[in-house]
Amino acid sequence: MKQLLILSGKGGTGKTTISSSFIYLNQPNQVADCDVEAPNLHLMMKLDLKTSKAYHGLKKAKIIEDKCIGCGLCYEHCRFNAIENNDKYVVNSYKCEGCKVCQIVCPSGAIDFVDTVDGSIDLYGDQPLFSTARLKMGSGNSGLLVSEVKRLLDLNDDQLTIIDGPPGIGCPVIASMSGVDFILLVTEPSMSGLSDLKRIIETIEKTRIKKAVCINKYDINTKISQKIIDYLYDKNIDYLGHIKYDSSVSDLINQGINIVEKESTVSKQIKDIYLKVHLLMTSK
Repeated sequence: MKQLLILSGKGGTGKTTISSSFIYLNQPNQVADCDVEAPNLHLMMKLDLKTSKAYHGLKKAKIIEDKCIGCGLCYEHCRFNAIENNDKYVVNSYKCEGCKVCQIVCPSGAIDFVDTVDGSIDLYGDQPLFSTARLKMGSGNSGLLVSEVKRLLDLNDDQLTIIDGPPGIGCPVIASMSGVDFILLVTEPSMSGLSDLKRIIETIEKTRIKKAVCINKYDINTKISQKIIDYLYDKNIDYLGHIKYDSSVSDLINQGINIVEKESTVSKQIKDIYLKVHLLMTSK
């Protein structure tokens, strides 16, 4: 299975817009949205939810009232302040990190660790198979959830799989990079865009994954766009082109219309970048 992962280093660069456009152009058998903290690729895919199952992350502490003697040792030793005292000791599951210190210090065996629902793993449609997930607000372990999303993909499928990745450089990004063949980075001409591009490139360079970059909304700041191009040249990283800013793009998205469905300068630029990615992925 060939995997194309689309990353950004930060949110708001247009990563999902590019991903949905590539999916429209390629018509793959399977796709995935690994931005489990804020998945939205399904809004453009227009597929019906097929299955959804609960995702259980790390077990969280729970105080058994009948056994609790109110000594307060769990309260004193919890470094995450997850034990609260409101007439009785209770666990704030949003703060609990599952370290089990409370269980160790409890003299009466009143601390149990139980499964908690941290989100859901969702499958949409059959053609294409679309795997994604939703992390519950305030829950952690999003890297593990991303791995679950990718585990649902068919490794025996010999066509290209397109994956919309999460923003940033943290655990979800690392998990999404596992097993991929090529990464397209979508950046924007802003100081934060350039800074976060450098961070994600440093992260990718710890692997052997091939990568390339395109600039979205290129003309909102051509000076920074040129700084990005100069940086890529110095780093010997493939620059695949740019996409101009066009206010009509958001109008099309709000109507549920894929950008490349309509002929425009933007759609042509996206198609050109897609062809360059395809060429780099197929060349040795």
